[in-house]
Amino acid sequence: MTEMKIDIHNHILPMKLPNLKERYGYGGFISLEHHEKGKARMMLDGRLFRVIDENCWSPEVRIREMDRTGVKMQVLSTVPVMFCYWAKPKDTLDLCQILNNDIAETVQKYPDRFVGFGTLPMQSPELAVEEMKRVKQEHGFAGVQIGSHVNDWNLDAPELNPVFAAAEELDCAIFVHPWDMEQEKRMSKYWLPWLVGMPAETTVAVVSVLFGGVLERFPRLKICFAHGCGVFPYTVGRIEHGFNVRPDLCAVDNNNGPRSYVGKIWSDSLVHDREALRLLVNVLGEDRVMLGSDYPFPLGEHHPGKLIENMPDYTQQQKAKLLWENCRNFLGLKNP
Repeated sequence: MTEMKIDIHNHILPMKLPNLKERYGYGGFISLEHHEKGKARMMLDGRLFRVIDENCWSPEVRIREMDRTGVKMQVLSTVPVMFCYWAKPKDTLDLCQILNNDIAETVQKYPDRFVGFGTLPMQSPELAVEEMKRVKQEHGFAGVQIGSHVNDWNLDAPELNPVFAAAEELDCAIFVHPWDMEQEKRMSKYWLPWLVGMPAETTVAVVSVLFGGVLERFPRLKICFAHGCGVFPYTVGRIEHGFNVRPDLCAVDNNNGPRSYVGKIWSDSLVHDREALRLLVNVLGEDRVMLGSDYPFPLGEHHPGKLIENMPDYTQQQKAKLLWENCRNFLGLKNP
């Protein structure tokens, strides 16, 4: 049955945020200005970051739109600009708790329609582990969303080992989302940070995890990369070749090549192109790709799952895997 859909990649915010600049005593945080019915401005230090609609905070509006597109369940995560890894760790922890508690309320209100992904103060691995345990044990979240890097740390940084160890121990899935792309100078035009920077960021995260031996240290870690694994599926041949011809540069932390991890990492399906989806599935495996729409933002798939449903050469069984079965297995959900 392909009419079932579980969407792993969705973003949500509280309807209202406290004044974070007043709360923490310094700027750099997002604020919300509800300037007209059903719309709000996300403001960053007085500058417009993005205008959002009420589907970004109202679960009722969200459910109506899910029903129109046949989405049974969404996995909810915050908007990456809210990660705030640059802030003081205890302030980021406080903000994470505000965001995570809001997601928990939505999940508790509509448990048949939503699953929670928490956000963590990753710049302090000790606090991140504490919050991971809290959202997993108190709120029953299936996993957490983390950024593609943490300030100057790529995801292979040894400082992050305690976070991955806790995720493995708690059976807490990890969803890696690109963030903090270069936006100045050469990247200031044409929406390049989102169109080019995000896929590049994701690919750096994938290669850092594989070359860095993260899955050697934590072989039971369940980790998914957003936006079709960036450009990794297209460049895996180049990456593997580089690993083989320059082991002095690439194999410094792990002697196993990147292709040895095929079948051990997951991706969402957000690639907007049939041939790209076909390549992604061929590289990672049909059991490792999950429907992800990036709802409710413009770069997302506006009718979640339509690309998968319209793949002419995929069987109903293959479509079912991509539309819901793989996500259910990744998150350890009971039958939805």
